[in-house]
Amino acid sequence: MADDREVLRELWDGRLPIKFNLAADEVSSMEHPEPCYLLVPRQSYFPLVTDKVQRYFLKYTANSQGEELWLEYEGQPLKWHYPIGVLFDLFASSTMLPWSLVVHFQKFPEDELLHCPGKDAVESHFMSSVKEADTLKHRGQVINGMQKKDHKQLWMGLQNDKFDQFWAINRRLMEHGEENCFKHLPFRLYQPDKPCVQRLFRPITDEGEQRVLGDLVREVAPQVFNTEEDASGSWKVVIQGVEPPMETPVQWLSEHFSYPDNFLHICLIST
Repeated sequence: MADDREVLRELWDGRLPIKFNLAADEVSSMEHPEPCYLLVPRQSYFPLVTDKVQRYFLKYTANSQGEELWLEYEGQPLKWHYPIGVLFDLFASSTMLPWSLVVHFQKFPEDELLHCPGKDAVESHFMSSVKEADTLKHRGQVINGMQKKDHKQLWMGLQNDKFDQFWAINRRLMEHGEENCFKHLPFRLYQPDKPCVQRLFRPITDEGEQRVLGDLVREVAPQVFNTEEDASGSWKVVIQGVEPPMETPVQWLSEHFSYPDNFLHICLIST
């Protein structure tokens, strides 16, 4: 991969200030608790950063320690298995900071969220995504050639927010050998209130020319980006909190703008 280390580091260091508020109808104490504030990594997942939030608010509720915490933003339950940065870009990219979220311990929305029994579930989901991404990029040859300790180093690097520890292993997943590109591009495309879209997409044409972000979006979401006017007007494309130029090669984006799970998470936002 091209070694634009500054880009990788800048994205890794991205943080979001979040204001956590306990749901008013779940307060059982005489006094209403003050909000809890945290500065969290965009690359991480909420179950990895909310232990402090859970401990703080539990003493103000009548619930037992076993109740599962879940988060809501303006009536939208937030999926814990999406990276935090993706959730912010998708639902709140135009909001004022800090991002204000509601904390719940009751009325878990079974039809909208998966249960998260613990950090082991996050690790399992994360490693499954990494393996899926490598299957798309290298037919699974790189991840399957790694030792178990390498897999664990990837996970621990993410969990403990250690850039060097993570990238010492992850850079192997971003190499493309003599072909100069991945076989297919691991990406997921999101729009508010619509299912996530994922399909096979080659980063080069049959003639060997690089394909760009505009090609990807127009192919995957033609109903949104079917003309140049649409692409520059009523919608914006956000990846890692950034609006990349539509002429950016998708191979470069995949190598540098993917989340730790090795997927490009692309948000289409109405302007």
